[in-house]
Amino acid sequence: MTTFTELGVPAVLTTALTGLGITAPFPIQTATLPDSLAGRDVLGRGRTGSGKTYAFVLPLVARLAASKAPRRTGRPRALILAPTRELATQIEATLRPLADAAKLSTLVVFGGVGPNPQIKALKDGVDVLVACPGRLDDHIRNGHASLDSIEITVLDEADHMADLGFLPVVKRLMAQTPATGQRLLFSATLDNGVDVLVRQFMRKPVTHHVDAAAQAPVEMDHHVLHVRHDDRFGVLVDLLAAPGRSVVFTRTKRRAKVLTRQLIASGIPAVELHGNLAQNARNRNLSAFSDGSAGTLVATDIAARGIHVDDVALVIHADPPVEHKAYLHRSGRTARAGNRGTVITLMTDDQQSDVRDLARKAGIRPVTTKARPGDTLLAELAPGERTFVSPAEAAAASAPAPTSSASGSRSADGGTAQGEGTGGPSRGSRRRRGRGRSTGAGTAAATSSGSPDKGTGGRGQATSGGRGSQASAGGRATQATAGGRGGQRGSGQAGQARSTTRSGTPQQRSTASGGAAAFSTRSTGRRSGR
Repeated sequence: MTTFTELGVPAVLTTALTGLGITAPFPIQTATLPDSLAGRDVLGRGRTGSGKTYAFVLPLVARLAASKAPRRTGRPRALILAPTRELATQIEATLRPLADAAKLSTLVVFGGVGPNPQIKALKDGVDVLVACPGRLDDHIRNGHASLDSIEITVLDEADHMADLGFLPVVKRLMAQTPATGQRLLFSATLDNGVDVLVRQFMRKPVTHHVDAAAQAPVEMDHHVLHVRHDDRFGVLVDLLAAPGRSVVFTRTKRRAKVLTRQLIASGIPAVELHGNLAQNARNRNLSAFSDGSAGTLVATDIAARGIHVDDVALVIHADPPVEHKAYLHRSGRTARAGNRGTVITLMTDDQQSDVRDLARKAGIRPVTTKARPGDTLLAELAPGERTFVSPAEAAAASAPAPTSSASGSRSADGGTAQGEGTGGPSRGSRRRRGRGRSTGAGTAAATSSGSPDKGTGGRGQATSGGRGSQASAGGRATQATAGGRGGQRGSGQAGQARSTTRSGTPQQRSTASGGAAAFSTRSTGRRSGR
């Protein structure tokens, strides 16, 4: 087996990798490192989860450490461009231990937060800048940064930057870096104008294509559950009550918000991630998902790329995506780094043609099965005892300890880290606790980001017939045991809920007029995008 040392990675970095539990390179690292460490321009193509981040941060740190150029005010020595805040934050978190080992400083900048901490950090001088294009362009236009000292430029997820309309500003930024600098570009595909970037800015790039862009990992099991509209929420809750982390994808921001509240009301700790959330709410929610406080992340396609959390066992397409590339990127949140994962698409009668076309274009052959809540198949796809908590406990678990606003994550030898994003709690911000109450209408505490402009406040409408949910006023709480399903039972305006067990697997039928119906029916309100 090839080692990092044999590929030319310096000893100080291999030691740092070993401390992180990383001892063997992935195929894309094995393919690209000899060329990138030698200073050549590299075009790396590989699917999500293939190990691309270490493929570019290792040569970047190694070459900067070897050049020993001085740190200068407002003039970073290396630039990594990423399309989203979450991806930029995670790249910097991956980079930081290696940079610390080489005594290099790092900074991450993006929009949606105050610029002043970023401006101050740039003025102090930084070795490696990880940035989203828009905010970096603002800093340069305002005279707070210059790219004339860049030795190495990295474009990560270049095709996604093109999809988001960043190509003009990316070209403008690239044109300000020295033409003699090294450039590394990593992308799943070369469509949507990425090839223009290659032709315009890369000098005789060495191309390494490890994984087919439109091919799902072999470690990924694909299933389509053909469900009735009224059963969608019950099936989803059954799957999510199993042990382990799960990511649920919806098409719209409103759907993600509503579904998160319904899951919490059903005793499933869950957090949301979509474009309507303020940055501090995104950080809090990702932190809760990363540290295990909330085992379910409900997200739009904003999380389809760049979000890496270890041990995501299950990805569920609650709403099938519109096109096959989105399916592959969403699904790539599981089966990462050689681990196995399961992907489930919920399909109703009117979606059959679209889902078949989606699977064909994605190059997968999913197992399609009709399913209802409580079916033994659900226990096979998501094994383990089903666990539910009270809605108040679920809401509390979904409101983690605060992180900072991540307005500028800074790391240097002897320095402190600010705004570590998904890395867990950090000082410098206050926590706002949401208040939850139970009423006859089934009101329950909402997710920590239920009110995106007010931190962890907000209330969500409880489902009436979901598992572990509050069914009515005055209902008595029954605790689920041995795989059974707990919930508030009783009668009233909110409807009735009934829990039973079949073949050791919890089963639920809901006759509620509210709550889950908001997820089960075709009407979801306005489309609000990501």
